[in-house]
Amino acid sequence: MTQEDAIRLFDYRDGTLYWRERADALKRWNSKHAGKQAGCPSGHGYIKIRLAGRSYYAHQIVFLMHHGYIPEVTDHTDYDTTNNRIENLRASTKSTNGMNRDKPKSNTSGVKGVVWHKGGKKWMARVMVGGRDIYLGLYADFAEAVSVANAARIEKHGDFARI
Repeated sequence: MTQEDAIRLFDYRDGTLYWRERADALKRWNSKHAGKQAGCPSGHGYIKIRLAGRSYYAHQIVFLMHHGYIPEVTDHTDYDTTNNRIENLRASTKSTNGMNRDKPKSNTSGVKGVVWHKGGKKWMARVMVGGRDIYLGLYADFAEAVSVANAARIEKHGDFARI
């Protein structure tokens, strides 16, 4: 799909895509959809749109309409997968998108990158960079471990840091 295709097929209004009435040979097919919201929920919090035998996410099409390409990953800056406003979308890679992932469900400390180290009987701070854990030290004070982990995440992950 090209930017021109996306603009021809969809109206973008406040983060939502609506079907346009098409002026080509397929007009009869699309006229019943014209003006209606495009796509349906994917089951993972995204809106999925089928077009010409291929599936697209609404946020990919919104990004394409405004920037002319679909990046490797389109990231929602506020972490809300239903907020497809262009101001909330940015180009990303799998690596940078993973940086702003929420803490794992198995996390018991409540803070990403901070775990209780049984052997040392202290809080261990770490940060993930390039698919590798970087050890940041053991801390008796939980707040200090949190501070160290958050500072490292800001330094290493930049705009993609999730605190």
